[in-house]
Amino acid sequence: MNQRAHPHSTTLTEPPPHLHGRWRHDPLLTVGTMVFRAWWPVWRPLSPLHAGVVSDGTTRVRIVGREVVARDENVIALTLAAADGAMLPEWHAGAHIDLLLPSGRMREYSLCGDTAYRAHYRIAVRRIPDGGGGSVEVHDSLRIGDVFSIKGPRNAFPLAVPGHGSPARRIRFVAAGIGITPILPMLATAERFGLDWSMLYTGRTAESIPFLDEVAAFGDRVTIRTDDVHGLPSMAELVGPVDDPADLAVYCCGPVPMLEGLRRHLAARADIELHYERFSPPPVENGTEFTVTLASTGQEIPVAADESALAAIRRVVPSVPYSCQQGFCGTCKVRTLSGEIDHRDNILTEPEREAGTILTCVSRSPGGNLTLDL
Repeated sequence: MNQRAHPHSTTLTEPPPHLHGRWRHDPLLTVGTMVFRAWWPVWRPLSPLHAGVVSDGTTRVRIVGREVVARDENVIALTLAAADGAMLPEWHAGAHIDLLLPSGRMREYSLCGDTAYRAHYRIAVRRIPDGGGGSVEVHDSLRIGDVFSIKGPRNAFPLAVPGHGSPARRIRFVAAGIGITPILPMLATAERFGLDWSMLYTGRTAESIPFLDEVAAFGDRVTIRTDDVHGLPSMAELVGPVDDPADLAVYCCGPVPMLEGLRRHLAARADIELHYERFSPPPVENGTEFTVTLASTGQEIPVAADESALAAIRRVVPSVPYSCQQGFCGTCKVRTLSGEIDHRDNILTEPEREAGTILTCVSRSPGGNLTLDL
């Protein structure tokens, strides 16, 4: 359809006239912009608010604190500062960073310090001897003074404050073991906003759960129970007292059975929000067996119906890159040379999918063979 231009209109490439018919550009603003562009590259690195973020999106950090935070000595907390002494990037409760370890591994850990204190980040790592090797490397190799790179922060588990983005009136926090790490800064945020909140913190034993004294300092808002003394909690005990209607938001971080149990328990409650983060891969649903072929060697790797392609590949290539194992960080991204893909991630664009990109931690094949550029 043709449109006739307004008689007083200008073209889209022509700047509009001044309101009072004078200059099209403000001279003072023009001079200020020129000065800013000239001096910003010089001043920015000297600014105390500038963190040492380099062009690849990483930040160089130094370990300035290391302490054992569980009585069984299997969880350590690392305090990190920018290697150049600057302030670290801003973050909010629920965020995590990726550690680029000296071995080349990349592992994801929740930030569990104070969101208002940008001089330091704090993470906590449980030693898992039969895991992928990242936690063992952190425990055995990293010491105060060591410098390495991190990526982030990123937040896939944000806290929506009631009255500021959430219709809920109350918040229930549920944490199990090392799942306390993303919850800890949420507790401080809830206190800062004066929210109505409570928490159940559970674990195998009092010796195994980290930050026990720090959590206990919140007083009677927190209930601490351990499996060896109280037995496994029911879903109703995890959620706590529920009004009708509830107007409740539940934030949970813990093992997959707990998360799946809560999801089923609250499925029929439209008045209860459920937010959760898992530290382990989600179970494979409706999977079928298929085969992965590594293009570099021609080796064929069978993938069971209930396991991820990443897990199968790691049996043969333990050094293959991965981090979140949940389909949102992109670390395990690889190109598919042939085969049909069942995409189950949340981050790839349609052009990437059409080009054969796959996240091996969650996506798979509906059957047959996938040849990967590995």
